Amino acid sequence: MGTKRTHVFSGSVYEDMAGYARAVVVDERIFVSGTVGVDFATGEMVEGAGAQAVRALDTIETALVKADSGLHDIVRVRVFAPNPDDVMKIAGVLKDRIGFTRPANTTVCSPLAVPGALVEIEVEAIRGSGTPK
Repeated sequence: MGTKRTHVFSGSVYEDMAGYARAVVVDERIFVSGTVGVDFATGEMVEGAGAQAVRALDTIETALVKADSGLHDIVRVRVFAPNPDDVMKIAGVLKDRIGFTRPANTTVCSPLAVPGALVEIEVEAIRGSGTPK
C-alpha cells in the first residue's frame, strides 16, 4: 500500500473547529470539502448567492492549486443551496467558471450549517485529467 494522503488547509476557522481539511489528496484524486462564500482572511460573508458561489470557487481553486491541480481537473460538483430561487444564479457562476470541464453535478436544496450562507460547494478533482481553459 503505497498510497499517501496529504492535506490542504485554507485557514478557515471551520477547519480547526471541526477537525477537517479544505482538501484531501490521495494519489491523483483531490476531495475538496464543502466551501461557503466566506473570505477566510477577514471572516466576512459576501452578499448574494452568486457572489458567494464566486468566493467559494475562489477558495476551491486556491486549494486545488496548492494540490498541483486546478479548476480544469474537477470531475464532480455538489452544490447545496437553501433557497431554490438561487439555484439558477449559482448555476450561472458554475457554468462561467467550470462549465468547460463538464463535471458531474448534483444540486440539493437544504439548510446550511453556516449562518448567512446561501450556497455551499464541494468538488472532486483528478489531477491531470483536464485541460486548462
